[in-house]
Amino acid sequence: MMPIDWAVLPVYLIGITLLGAWTARRVKSSSDFFMPRRFGKAMMITFAFGTGTSSDQAVTVASKTLTNGLSAIWWQWVWLPATPFYWVIAPIMRRLRAVTTADVYELRYNRSVALLYCVFGVVGMAVKIGLLLKGAGAMVDSCTGGTIDANYAIVVVTVLFLVYGMAGGLGAAVVTDFVQGLMTIAFSFALLPFVLQATGGLEGMQATLTEHNPAMLSLVRPGKLGMFFVVMYSIQALVGIVAQPFIMGVCGAGRTEMDGRVGFMIGNIVKRICTMAWSVTSLAAVAWYLNSGVDLSTIDPDYLYGHVAREFLPNMLPGLLGIFLSCLLASIMSSCDAIMISASALFTENFYRHVKPNRSDQHYLTVGRIASVGIVAGGVLFAYSVEGVVDALNVWFRIAPMVAIAFWIGLFWRRATVEGAWAGTLAAVVAWALTNVNSFVDWLARYEWATNWGIVLREGDGTVFSDPWVVVFYLTSGVVACVVVSLGTRNVAEEKLNRFYDLIYTPVRPGEEITQPCHLPEGTPPAKRQMLLDRWGLQVPIPSITSVLGIVLGWVMVVALVGGFRLIIGQ
Repeated sequence: MMPIDWAVLPVYLIGITLLGAWTARRVKSSSDFFMPRRFGKAMMITFAFGTGTSSDQAVTVASKTLTNGLSAIWWQWVWLPATPFYWVIAPIMRRLRAVTTADVYELRYNRSVALLYCVFGVVGMAVKIGLLLKGAGAMVDSCTGGTIDANYAIVVVTVLFLVYGMAGGLGAAVVTDFVQGLMTIAFSFALLPFVLQATGGLEGMQATLTEHNPAMLSLVRPGKLGMFFVVMYSIQALVGIVAQPFIMGVCGAGRTEMDGRVGFMIGNIVKRICTMAWSVTSLAAVAWYLNSGVDLSTIDPDYLYGHVAREFLPNMLPGLLGIFLSCLLASIMSSCDAIMISASALFTENFYRHVKPNRSDQHYLTVGRIASVGIVAGGVLFAYSVEGVVDALNVWFRIAPMVAIAFWIGLFWRRATVEGAWAGTLAAVVAWALTNVNSFVDWLARYEWATNWGIVLREGDGTVFSDPWVVVFYLTSGVVACVVVSLGTRNVAEEKLNRFYDLIYTPVRPGEEITQPCHLPEGTPPAKRQMLLDRWGLQVPIPSITSVLGIVLGWVMVVALVGGFRLIIGQ
């Protein structure tokens, strides 16, 4: 780190904190803090991109690239097949006219299910913040060669996004994400040309990796990162995305449904492009290590990306490492702020407001800001307790889908009940827990079919449950439990069901005022939708032309990304 690098960092950190705090002038109520609905397409694209993209994801891809090669991209590309469906998820979330996703669970089921979701949501967001901070600490530590310790970096980043997030709420997150989103794109591509040049370009990189291990250049690699892994983790990603608390803000902070559609899908397509840059950079880094005679087993996987930055950037231009670090921190802070606010909203609106009703709006605003500190503190504790970034990611992957089972079933099946929602969630939790019990896994390993099907894998002296089969086990358990218990218990009141389905079928009108969460504005008649399927309690509406065209366009972009990436790599 040169003096100019140290000079660059405070300029960014102070500047972005002041920008976020400046937005606080528009926060007059708790609704301004938790769910402002005033942003257009450009801001929503960068908000969706900034919230969903951070440097810990580059750390994850780089970490697994060291051992798995190109196929490691699927640790972040698992959301790629789900991305076209964001086009229809966004208007559903917007039409619900909710402040938090827990509002939706309370409407569709009851308050007990909403509280269940709050527990999962707050814990999940604390884990996500911890994951982000863990990745940031590893990156900063490796970039500076230990000059800035990972633990110290975690504290500094936490204090800064707390300051402007507590002041400006979700509005501050959207505004700062516009700047930080652009910086994240710069971070994603900054190293690529330098590392590629050092390895002789794409051809040199391919030659080195092929000589070392041809499988390093396989996009789908038989075994742990094979097609089964991709399919099951993509299903898990699609199931869980609706239950991520920050997604309500990502879809609902726009002025119109189209703002949410464009922001959610296009922002995430941009993220998938950045993931390609992380992957190629990591592959080139591995090739550079091999050309330098470095034993790959001696490299800490979580530190690979930052170490390469430290080796290349200072020699290219003074101050470039400081800019890179600023972009890195931007990618972390742009995610942490929105996640913090969404979790704070869950606690304040769906727990505290019921415990302490009829207080002033300013009181709830203050509670929301205090709750932000507590949630972030939980994230910091998780960051210090978990061993590695990939371990943290695998924990976070599982949390939202378990409680999202009730969301999806309740969205299309009127027969889903409160007891069914509880049963489905708890069954998924128990099933997931069983896959981590050594005695259960060892018992299963006695059966030949369990090893033949790849359900149980041998690792070292023990056995483990295969990651994609974990997904099959807990999702299937949750769905079956929810359906079976719902069939044997009392229906949700027809009035609640009608209000829920009226909301998701009725488009948002430009300029409509929402005075009460999960209610149609006064004077707005419920829309009547023709059904594709309307039997056995199932309600599947005929999709609109806009929805069909958007999904088709999304799949075209997905195919283009995968095909283009294969061409770049030379497959």
